[in-house]
Amino acid sequence: MAPDNDSFEALFNASQETSFSTLSPGQKVTATVVGIDGETLFLDVGTKSEGIMEASEFIDENGCLSVTVGDRIEVYCLKSGPSGQVFTSRLGAGSGGAHLEEAWHGGIPVHGLVKAEIKGGFEVTLSSSVRAFCPYSQISLRRTENPAEEFVGLQLDFLITRFEAGGRNIVVSARALQEEQRRQKKEELRQTLSEGQQVEGTVSSIRPFGLFVDIGGIDGLVPLAEIGWSRVENLAELFRIGQPITTIVKGLDWDNDRISLSIKETLPDPWHEAVADLATGSNHTGTVSRLAPFGAFITLAPGVDGLLHVSKLGQGRKINHPREVVETGQQIEVVIESIDPESRRISLAPADYQSPEAVAEEEKRQLQSFRATHRQTKENQSMGSFGALLKKQLDRKKP
Repeated sequence: MAPDNDSFEALFNASQETSFSTLSPGQKVTATVVGIDGETLFLDVGTKSEGIMEASEFIDENGCLSVTVGDRIEVYCLKSGPSGQVFTSRLGAGSGGAHLEEAWHGGIPVHGLVKAEIKGGFEVTLSSSVRAFCPYSQISLRRTENPAEEFVGLQLDFLITRFEAGGRNIVVSARALQEEQRRQKKEELRQTLSEGQQVEGTVSSIRPFGLFVDIGGIDGLVPLAEIGWSRVENLAELFRIGQPITTIVKGLDWDNDRISLSIKETLPDPWHEAVADLATGSNHTGTVSRLAPFGAFITLAPGVDGLLHVSKLGQGRKINHPREVVETGQQIEVVIESIDPESRRISLAPADYQSPEAVAEEEKRQLQSFRATHRQTKENQSMGSFGALLKKQLDRKKP
């Protein structure tokens, strides 16, 4: 059977393009290890000639080579010419300093040790002994309150952003590389992430307003209200940087790079179980969890708070703020006035609370009782005086 001319021509053109194409310095490709000879790896990168790279880039902590013939690896082109092509996975701390200029031209990541904090940023060591400078703003995508404590001693990947004076003035940026990695991760997540989806992540930053969680190269925010069913005052007491955590995706705003997450929705809702044991008119001992101008929130059970309105806290006198009579953490006896399951609201009153109407009614009753008693006393006093006068008159008439 005769071959399909169109298919044959397409295959021939593709093979010609692959055979004679060359790679540009800095270009990233997927290569196959086709040979290992001492300290050199030979690579098939899809071009006419094979590429080479130093095997030392794949020596593990035990001094063993971590790749074998047939493995596919991601590499960057350092040099490309008639004599061959030189590749690197990234320029590590043990690489020769001669390659740093090629890395600068080609935009190839370099590996460095953050050695010390200096004025304006950090001193970074590249290729064992080459010094570079990384400004504070370029060490990470995230701001930190104590950068020296967080970054000094770490080995990070950088891009060389300035290479001057024959390598005596080198400026590097970890942020530039992280931004590109983040962009790629964002595109990957954009295809797979959806609202309501459960995702695993690690705590990347603890802030007063919530937690930032790394869910695969990009951060999402868990606001304070979504941390748990109970109010949390100090996140640092419950979480640590790097802690694994399970979250639910609450919102996705790709245009503004905002991903909203929830830890609360991964936890059982305590409301349903607790409310079954609560009834209107029942008395409970609760704990003052927080104060607001309009009242005090009382925790009746984990995740279940009721509101004790400020108007019921003064025991008959007007107060301007609940802190005048109660404080956070104080235990207090309360009675449940009403429960609204739909809005998840519980109205409370002090156990000895009497409404203004009840107080007025009691005062009226006491006043009426006082008047009645006073009137009876006067009548008794009047009868007593009249009786004494009558007796005196009768005594006078006796012979």
